[in-house]
Amino acid sequence: MDHGESSYRRYLAGDNEGLHEIVCAYRTGLLLYLNSLVQNIHIAEELTEDTFFVLMTKRPDFSGKSTFKTWLYAIGCHIAIKHIRKQARQSIVPLESQEYLSDTTDVESSYIRSEQKSQVHQGLHRLKPDYRQVLYLSYFEGFSNAEIARIMRRSDKQIRDLLYHAKQALKKELERSGFTYEE
Repeated sequence: MDHGESSYRRYLAGDNEGLHEIVCAYRTGLLLYLNSLVQNIHIAEELTEDTFFVLMTKRPDFSGKSTFKTWLYAIGCHIAIKHIRKQARQSIVPLESQEYLSDTTDVESSYIRSEQKSQVHQGLHRLKPDYRQVLYLSYFEGFSNAEIARIMRRSDKQIRDLLYHAKQALKKELERSGFTYEE
C-alpha cells in the first residue's frame, strides 16, 4: 500500500490529516502536469485545487487497480479536459508564456541552458496536445507506459506508438527551430 493510498483511506475514515498529507505529497507534481495540459500556471493551480476538492467532497472510490498517483493524475486530467472543452466552446486561448531560470554561477552556461530549456518548452507547446501530454507524463513525471495508458485512457500499444511519434515530432520541431545540443 503506497503512501497516498493509506493517507486517502485514513481521510475516508475521518482523519483530515490524511488529505493534508496527500496535498503535500502530490500538489507540485500534479500542478506541473496540469500546467503541461492547459499551458497556463494560474489555471493549472485552479485545476489542482479542483482535483483535491473532488477528493474532499465527492470522496471517489479508489479501487487499487493502479497506483494512487496514477488515479489522482487521471482525476486531474479529466478535470483539465473538461476545462479545455469549456474554453474551446468560449473561444478563449491562453497566451501566457513561462520562462525558466537556472541557479548556476556560470553565466554563459546558465544562459545556454535556459535558452535550450526555453526552446524545448516552446517546441513542446507547438506539438499536438496528446504528444505534449504523453511526453510530460513519461519524462517529467516518470510514469510507466501502463500508467500513462490508464491516465490517457488508451491501450499500452497506443501509448508506445504515441510516445514514439511524439519524440519524433519534438525532434523535428526542435531541428526546425535551430536547436543545438550542448556537449
